[in-house]
Formats: sequence, C-alpha cells, structure tokens
Amino acid sequence: MGSYEAAQAVFADWGVNCERALQVLGTIPISLHCWQGDDVVGFEKKRGASGGGIQATGNHPGRARNPAELRADLNFAYAMIPGRHRLNLHAFYMDTEENPDRDEIEFSHFAPWVDWARQAGIGIDFNPSFFAHEKADDNLTLAHPDAGIRDFWIEHGRRTREIAARIGAALGSPAVNNIWVPDGSKDIPVDRMAARRRLETSLDAMLMQRHDRAHMRDAVESKLFGIGVEAMTVGSHEFYLGYAIRKQIMLCLDMGHFHPTENVADKLSSVALSVDELLLHVSRPMRWDSDHVILLNDDILAMAQELVFAGLLGRTHIGLDFFDATISRTAAWVIGTRNMQKALLRALLLPQEKLKAAEERLDFTTRLMLTEEIKDLPFAAIWAEFCARKDVPAGASLIADLNAYQASVAHRG
Repeated sequence: MGSYEAAQAVFADWGVNCERALQVLGTIPISLHCWQGDDVVGFEKKRGASGGGIQATGNHPGRARNPAELRADLNFAYAMIPGRHRLNLHAFYMDTEENPDRDEIEFSHFAPWVDWARQAGIGIDFNPSFFAHEKADDNLTLAHPDAGIRDFWIEHGRRTREIAARIGAALGSPAVNNIWVPDGSKDIPVDRMAARRRLETSLDAMLMQRHDRAHMRDAVESKLFGIGVEAMTVGSHEFYLGYAIRKQIMLCLDMGHFHPTENVADKLSSVALSVDELLLHVSRPMRWDSDHVILLNDDILAMAQELVFAGLLGRTHIGLDFFDATISRTAAWVIGTRNMQKALLRALLLPQEKLKAAEERLDFTTRLMLTEEIKDLPFAAIWAEFCARKDVPAGASLIADLNAYQASVAHRG
C-alpha cells in the first residue's frame, strides 16, 4: 500500500473522502498578484512618488523589469503550483509603447496580457491604480476637495471597469475589478462626513455604467489605516460594507487591512449574510499591513476552514496580496499560493459533520477532543498526491526548481 492509500484509509476512518477533497481543491482558482514580481513598480513612465502607503523593502536580484520578464516569471510560478489559476493585474502594469495617463488608458494597452492569458488558459482580474501618481500625492483621490482631481480619478475608474469587462469577455471568465483608494488624513480631521460624501459620490459616478456580470464584477476594498493616513481612512470597513450592501457589489476583505488582533476569518459569515459575493486578499500582516508571504499558520488555516465550513467557496474569489523584495519573488509566489492551497485542502479533509454535530448538541468536550486529535492526521500525504496528479514538484524537488529559476534571473540585478 502506498503512502496516499495508507493516508486515505486513515481519513476514511474519520468519515472523510480524500478523493472528494482533491476534486474540490482542483476547482478552486487563486488569483496571483502581479505586483509581487516587480515590487509594485509597474510599467508606465513614472508620474510621481510611490504614494498610498505602498512600499516593498529589499533589493533581491531578479526583479522583473518589463512585461515580458514578468510574464516569464509568472509562467514559471504557475508551472510550480498545482491546478489552474488566475492573474490579478493592476492598471499601471500596461504593456504598450504609448504613454497614456491614468484617465486615458484603453483595452489595447493590455491586449498583450490578454493574448498571453488566453494561451496560458488563465483568467485575469483587474484593479484601478489610485497611487504612484502626482494626482495622488495628497493621499486623496476620489475624496479630494478639488473636483478636477476627483474627475481625473473617476475617469480612471470608469476606464478600468471598461477594460476589465473587455478582458472578461475576451477570456470567457468574469474579471473581478477591485477598487481600493488610499484616501485619508495624517492628522485628526474635523469633517469626516464631507470626505466620505465625496468618496460616495465619486464611486457612484464611477459605477454608473452597467456591465454584464458575465464579464466583470465590481468589488470595493476597505483599509484600517495607511502610511500618511494614520488618523482617518475615508474608505473604512464600515463605509465599504454599507456601500457594498447598498450597491449589491462585492466586498473585499484584505487580511492586512484590519487590526492585527482581529480575526478576519470571523468576518466571513457575518458579511456573507448581506453580500452575495466576497473577494479575499490573503496576506500575512506581521505588523499591520506589512504584506508578508503567507505561511501555513493559524490565520490561514482559520480562513480556509471558515470558507469550507460556512459553504462560501462558491461565493468567494480568492486573491493574494503580498510583496517581499528581500527574497526570490518567484519563490514567494509559489510558496504563498501553495500554502493557501494546503490550508484549503486541510479544511476539506476535516470531519466536518462530526465537528458540527458535536457543537450542535453543545458537546464541547467532544469538539475539543476532535479538533486536537485531527491535527495528527496525515495531511502531507494527500497534498503530495495532489501535486503528483497535477505534475508539479514537491519537497526537495520543488526547492531545487525554485533555486534554479532564481539563479537564472539573478543577472537582472
């Protein structure tokens, strides 16, 4: 009997069907974030400071310097990750010889990305870029008191929605277009309502045009605070929760955008009662929104278990959001994505019916015993089988492949 068959028998004793778990895991796409590959630099001619509290630290060799290098890195990463996944593309990662401003971008500026994705058989998600621009230097965009600046960013947002819809139609898979703005105040404001009314009005103008949901889905993303907006973030969790409910659009929960002591997994079931679809940005906030590569830690395991146990897999779009320039960027992509998959697999391999039944009859002793004993189940053997079936390396072979690819791109400096 092989290691998988032996592990399968152990899980069967707990009432768990391993084949079913592997089947479900193989259907869950994860959207890899393009900005891990180049330290959130983008490919437009720079128009201003980084802005928006966005900063990658480190200078590890191998950063992608152009779209071709970034796509090559992504091709490698996807080959190391079991299953079929997606790309999360920001608007300032255009691939064009032109130099359009943010309010001038068009689908043609991203056509090479669509051609590549079509050949690779992956979907693309999209994001307007409300930072790294001179018109965002005040850390105010859609909530800016200057109507001209607001109009500039409203037009940028409109165009990103049009581009996302074109991408979704071209690839036959709806693009999630996620809206996040860095707007806020460094010191204590005296009129929060005015800023939030401006943000609401701007969002309404951006979202006025309807797009086919088969091609594009809107999402809005909150944040607790950012660098330069420590006193007040205009787009708070409460603001966007209410807005998403009123507009019947997706709410994005970013694991780094809450207080470090908050359990983001706990929010899923509450939000899901009022919002049809959710977007997750999975990261590891060691100190607030520090966006470390995700580990297979308690936070990720809790998030995956909540998605599975609350029946939210079909209503949740899973994306990643971390960037670390102190280590190999491709290794970060691969390890982070695989950790999300490992967490999902572990959740799918838990004896859900037994656990829920114990809780339903208020038998907390049995719940405690079960939750602790199942930690010893042979999850690794099931993961190894999943990797083998998807023809991707694991263990020492994976490490060798990651190191070899890093060596091949280290000349980039």
